[in-house]
Amino acid sequence: MDFLFVDWLGKPAWMWLGFHALVGVLLAFDLGVLQKRTGDLGVRESLTLSAFYVTLGLAFGGWVWWAVSPQSGVEYLTGFVIEKSLSMDNVFVIAMIFGYFAIPRKSQHRVLFWGVLAVIVLRGLMIGVGAALVERFGWLLYFFAAFLAFTGVKMLFASHEAYDVADSALYKFLRRRFRMTETLHGESFFVRQPDPATGKPVTFMTPLFVVLVMVNVADVIFAVDSVPAIFAITTDTFVVYTSNIFAILGLRALYFALAAMVERFRYLKYALALVLVFIGGKIFVADMLGLAKIPPSVSLGVTFALLGGGVAWSLWKTAAPRPGGDALR
Repeated sequence: MDFLFVDWLGKPAWMWLGFHALVGVLLAFDLGVLQKRTGDLGVRESLTLSAFYVTLGLAFGGWVWWAVSPQSGVEYLTGFVIEKSLSMDNVFVIAMIFGYFAIPRKSQHRVLFWGVLAVIVLRGLMIGVGAALVERFGWLLYFFAAFLAFTGVKMLFASHEAYDVADSALYKFLRRRFRMTETLHGESFFVRQPDPATGKPVTFMTPLFVVLVMVNVADVIFAVDSVPAIFAITTDTFVVYTSNIFAILGLRALYFALAAMVERFRYLKYALALVLVFIGGKIFVADMLGLAKIPPSVSLGVTFALLGGGVAWSLWKTAAPRPGGDALR
């Protein structure tokens, strides 16, 4: 059993194995129990399930605090909060993709489950590559910081234009290169149908599989922001990976909880933009002040304040009109 205590990416192997075992149990629970019992999740069930995943993620952060160090615990929590918040922007794009293809809510669960599974693998690869690069080229942290600040400023001044699915380069590529059915076929990703040219049975992808591909690509695009953001907070690969994965695990529940009230959080993107600017800028500020890094507690406090302000402002600005009066604006 000595291999359990072999150091792997800065932590004993048993920590990595235990974490992945926990993720496996949660995915099996989701697929084997929740999908059968709550295939078409309502807002109340979604909020309950989302609260369960958030609580579990926070509990794991408490374990990191106790088993690794208080500093690692705070860094985990900061990364978890940032990733969970950034995933809300991802939810809005996913809602537009589902709406364009008219995917029924029950089928959305299937796409999101397999999407989350793919995301875990893709995030693991991105974080592994990022950790190796940062360890070898320390100056990359400054590149990440500058990129985050630039992305945040760009988000602040970006227009409110909706994501145009039909004009997506990926969608056009799939339509041009692959056989695709015009309608859904239940919850199947692929079906066998006669080729219009030859009449022989061939494999067609369904719109449901196209949606799965587009959802995963959208997550990879969003990861370009979130992965550098957590590396700007800590270079501990275990903390980076676990905080990202725990935030992603609740994405399905978060989607069903927020998709019905997307408009209530329309101003949150500005708070997220300020968070990215802060996370990127603090590395340069620490350098100018001669500090090794800004204390994790400060980063967590500022992140909570900005996101909390963004949520409160969004809810206030989009509040329903009072009876006989105007909306609170």
